[in-house]
Amino acid sequence: MTEDEILALPYRPCVGIMVCNRFGGIFAGQRLDSSYDAWQMPQGGIEPGEDPRDAALRELEEETGILADAVEIVAETQDWIPYDLPYHLVPRLWKGRYRGQKQRWFLMRFSGEDSMINIRTEVPEFSRWCWLRPEELLDRIVPFKRKTYAQVIREFKTQVE
Repeated sequence: MTEDEILALPYRPCVGIMVCNRFGGIFAGQRLDSSYDAWQMPQGGIEPGEDPRDAALRELEEETGILADAVEIVAETQDWIPYDLPYHLVPRLWKGRYRGQKQRWFLMRFSGEDSMINIRTEVPEFSRWCWLRPEELLDRIVPFKRKTYAQVIREFKTQVE
């Protein structure tokens, strides 16, 4: 695909979830499909007709095993936050139909115990997980998502601390 063809593509509607524990740690998972450090927060596509909040709770359970009754939705980003994929990934992901994702982010406070987290889900996304401080998360995130994550952390900063 040419650069012009990629730039003409739409963004895939998606949700992102910042899950914080009572100590201010942020859930991060190492992507199962990556051989190098590729940590991220839970995220996923919005099904046609699905409400973003419902999508966020569904994706949270699908990726982490955390049930809706173990979290409280504290905040939501004001706007959609887009990110572009590196050009070489566009043809390989989502059948080349999207240039990246536009995400509605949700901050959720986890009230459960770590034993409630199970990343060995039906379709696993993560090989391991941990709680990270915001600055640690930015150091571990894949570079093309760093700007998005910095924006999300800034927007939710007062509610995380």
